[in-house]
Parts: sequence; C-alpha cells; structure tokens
Amino acid sequence: MPEQRLLSELDLLLATAQAAERMPSVSACVFRDGEVLWESVLGVADVATSRVATANDVYRIGSITKTFTAVLVMQLVDAGRLELDAPLRTYLPEAPVGPTIRTALSHLTGLQREPPGEIWESMEPPSREELIAGLEDAELVLRPGEQWHYSNLVFALLGEIVMRAGGAPYEELLQRRVLDPLDLTRTSLRPAEPKASPYYVDPYTDTVHDEPDPEVTDTTAAAGWLWSTPGDLARWGTFLADGDDEVLPKATLDLMSRARAMADERNWSLGWGLGLELFRRGERIFVGHGGAMPGFLAGLVVDRGERTGAAVLMNTSANADPIALSLDLLVATLEGVPRTPALWSPAADPPAELDGMLGSWWAEGEEMILSFRGGRFQAELRGGAPGRTISFFDPAGADRWRVVEGRERGEVLRAVREESGSIMKLYFATYPLTRSPAAFGKP
Repeated sequence: MPEQRLLSELDLLLATAQAAERMPSVSACVFRDGEVLWESVLGVADVATSRVATANDVYRIGSITKTFTAVLVMQLVDAGRLELDAPLRTYLPEAPVGPTIRTALSHLTGLQREPPGEIWESMEPPSREELIAGLEDAELVLRPGEQWHYSNLVFALLGEIVMRAGGAPYEELLQRRVLDPLDLTRTSLRPAEPKASPYYVDPYTDTVHDEPDPEVTDTTAAAGWLWSTPGDLARWGTFLADGDDEVLPKATLDLMSRARAMADERNWSLGWGLGLELFRRGERIFVGHGGAMPGFLAGLVVDRGERTGAAVLMNTSANADPIALSLDLLVATLEGVPRTPALWSPAADPPAELDGMLGSWWAEGEEMILSFRGGRFQAELRGGAPGRTISFFDPAGADRWRVVEGRERGEVLRAVREESGSIMKLYFATYPLTRSPAAFGKP
C-alpha cells in the first residue's frame, strides 16, 4: 500500500481540483496490478437533494466509450471478419469513399466531426436509419490520411459496422463480448442507480443548472454513451495494460497503443493509436481516453508498462480538466511508489542453437551485443537512439531469427557458418555483423 504521505498528496490534488474547477462532485481512483490503491469521492451526486456522491455512483464516461468500441472492432479483426486496411465501404456500402477501418480508429478519415444535423442543440441523436440516410450530406472536410481530425460520426459508423459484422445490436455485443468477461458490472449504456446527476456550472456565479440526459441509440452508443464508475474503469484500465485472452490479447492491445496520428503536432503531447488516446507527460507515455457528455467529464490514463493508472469522473460540463487531474494523480503515484526491481537469479543455459552467437558484434563502427537474458534472445545497439536500442528475437527457421519486438521489428537476423559449423558472420536486416569493427564492403 502507498505511504500516508502519498495518500495525503492524492487527497490534496483531488480537493484542490474540486475547489478550483467547481465540480458538484468528483469520483476518482488510482490502480496498480489490478488493485485499487486509492479512491476518493467529493461533493454531491444530486444538488437538489444534497445526496453525497459515493464510489458506487455511475457517471457518463463520454468518449471513453470509444475504447470499448475499438476493442469490439479489433476482436472482429483478429477473428478475420474485418480487415484494418479495408475501406469502410467494404462493410458499410453507404460510407464515403476513401476512409478505412484503420484510419477510422485513428481519426484520420477526414470525415466531419458530428453526424449531419444539430444534435447538440436538439439533443435528439439519430437512429440507425437516420444516421445512414444522413451520410448523403456528410462531408469529407480533409483528404483521408491528411491530418488528425476527431469524429464522433466515424465511431458511430464503426458501431454500425460492428453490428453488421457481429450480427447483433451494439449493446448485446458489448455486454457479451466485453462487459461480462471482464466483470464490469457497473458499466452500461443505461444507468443503474445510484447515478450522478448532470450539471452545468454557471461561469459567473455558484449556481448549477440541470443538463439534458439524452436517450441512447444503437449507433451513437458506440461513440460515447456509456456510464461507469472509477472502480470499473480501473478494471478496464488494467485490461488495456494486460489484455485478456477471452476478450483481446495483449499483442493486439500493443498494436492499438502504437502512435498512428499526432493530434498535437507542435509539442507531441497528444497522439492517437487505434481507438486509444496517447498522452505524453514529461518522458512518459500513457494510453487511455477523455470523455465529455452534457453534465459530465471523464478521464482514464494508464501506464501500460507499470500496470498503473488513474480514473476521474465529474458531473460538470465545463471548466474542468479530468485528463490533467488523472495525469497528476497517476504521476504522483508513479513517483511516490516506485517499483522494486525484480531480483536477478541464475537460469539454465541458453538454447544450443545460440552457441557462438552471443557477445559483441560490429556493423562497421557500431557495436551490437547479443545476449540471452530472462529467457529471451535479444540484441542491444550500443549508443543507439533512446527507446530504439533493443531487439527481441523469435526463431524463424534454421540459423534465422526474426525481430518480434523493439528495434527493427519484422527484420531477420541470419547466421552464416563455416564448413566446421562455427559461425563466421551474421546479417541483421541485411547489414553484415562481424566480430571486430570493419569498413563496409570488407568480407
């Protein structure tokens, strides 16, 4: 458990944000290794009755819902029922020409932000039929792939594709394929009591106003209609870090967590993977998503490598920043409870096929160290660029290994042997490696 000093710091961060940003209530938690380390709830869930908010109250999580939709999409990709680089039109003939599943997940389609019509004024989201009919009026405001451009319309279309490919309503697919396997009992499209009420806080007074509570529809559900609690989001955040073979394997979540688009092109502080937001704070990169719906703001951030994250839910519409608060809570925890390194212990000899492979090799003037540690065959480029020095290999045939993680992923390491069977040289991504430095072109 964290020390009292850290718990007090987290309490102070939450109270300071609640007071400064004037939230009727805020519910938050920090989690690590599948366990909640700290949780706190401040304020009232219902102003009219002065009912104090609890950790069991559900709040709308807005576009954090998109991470659930993205997982449903990737389940179908892994099952071979969708292809990432197939046009949306392959599965939704009414869709505009150009955008693909991959660009849709990364907000690179160029499609307009919202479904045609003024739904944020009427507060009447379109039905499936109305959404599809409205595509005739939807604009490609940018060329596909040109620039990141956030689009709720695109995720509504992904929801429609999920339903067509999955053969069931969105709510049923989500419940059966995600919520039930992960035991997310307080996450749903229709809220179960107790629930927080939605509010808009007047910018010039301390008055709060009721916000509308729009009904869910099958298609817009996929873009941002879920309700949840910080506790459920902790379980969801743990899944985003670890994966779950019953829902989506870690390797697929690794793919989803790689940067595909940069939303903040100046500072590179905000990017996008496949359905996941990527946040940069200092030298750390986190995955997750923010969310906003009338009367609610939400944030979820996860350090996948540390298996640690934070979730924040608020029942206010404006002038608060749940992502900044989530990052503050998470960074304070990472710095306040550093990981104890796993102790080293001796292990068995490496596989026989690596005899003569390990140690120092050179590609011209660059040294590469091949080793077998922690049960993995790896190569380290000495003096390489930060974050791009280690390659991990899996066997790929006789005297061949392929990089499955890290630097030069996908490339091949090949051994060349003398007649005696001893290794004479190596080729890595076609570059010759020799036991001593040598100019290029030397045998």
